Amino acid sequence: MITSYLAITFTFFFMRLIPGNPIQSYVQALLAQGQYTMAEQAKQIVDTYLEMFGLKGDLLTQYVSFMKRLLLHFDFGPSLIAFPRRAQELILERLPWTLGLLGTSVVISWLLGTILGALAGWKAGSKLDRALVAFALAFSQIPFYVLAVFLVLLFGYILGWLPTGGAYNPLLKPGLSLEFIASVVKHAILPSLSLVLSTAFSWLLSMRSLVVTILGEDYIAFAEAKGLRKITIFQKYVVRNALLPQLTNLGISLGFIVSGSVVVETLFRYPGVGMLFSAALTGLDYNLVMAFIVLTTLAVLTASFILDLIYPFVDPRVSYGE
Repeated sequence: MITSYLAITFTFFFMRLIPGNPIQSYVQALLAQGQYTMAEQAKQIVDTYLEMFGLKGDLLTQYVSFMKRLLLHFDFGPSLIAFPRRAQELILERLPWTLGLLGTSVVISWLLGTILGALAGWKAGSKLDRALVAFALAFSQIPFYVLAVFLVLLFGYILGWLPTGGAYNPLLKPGLSLEFIASVVKHAILPSLSLVLSTAFSWLLSMRSLVVTILGEDYIAFAEAKGLRKITIFQKYVVRNALLPQLTNLGISLGFIVSGSVVVETLFRYPGVGMLFSAALTGLDYNLVMAFIVLTTLAVLTASFILDLIYPFVDPRVSYGE
């Protein structure tokens, strides 16, 4: 609760200290379009919008009004860039796209990296280990956006196999039809592949390091002395002990899915929360930015809570008392 409160408070004051007046800019745009012609009429509409968007009065007054609306009604107010829709409506509308793309990509990259890392660590020094580590060291140093641009150029423009942006074919009507689902999957391949390739090798290196460290522990030597099969030692003694740190990092990664979606969705023009947040920052949409920050904070805290519940099932030594 304290973490959430501090994050909301910091973001609230930080956004309002950024130079620029979003309402003034909004009204000037309306004047340029000819919607308001008289200066007096423009002044009245500015006062109305300031009240509506919670920007009237000093900072303390605005803060108290915002917190009251948030705590009592969980309402962030209207969005400036999509007026008159509420900020939380826009977030909830875009959230499934972000969770579907990034959530799936993070889980796939974690599984792939963890499995390959466990095998590389178990066979440390072998040809398989050296090959995997060489590839991992090379790919883990390539920035995500460089890899994404390369994949777009290769599969999108040169070979023409995959679409380079968007979430589905705009000519199709959204629904549960096989044609629409196939279009969604096809459009998600490039951003998902770039994410998996840029993160799976980092998971591989971390898992391999954990396994190699565990192989030097006394209980592994004791298990071997007891005559246990190698596959049993690998599964129950090595992998199980190495999974706890990996699970912790997975939980953190899942928690930061929302905030990490900005670069991915901007590059691929994917209609998720990240692209919405980028537009909100550009338009100084305070209410939408606040909704995004609160969502990110809640996601991180929820992921940490779920991890605490999962730990005892992964390692029986972990318990929270009776």
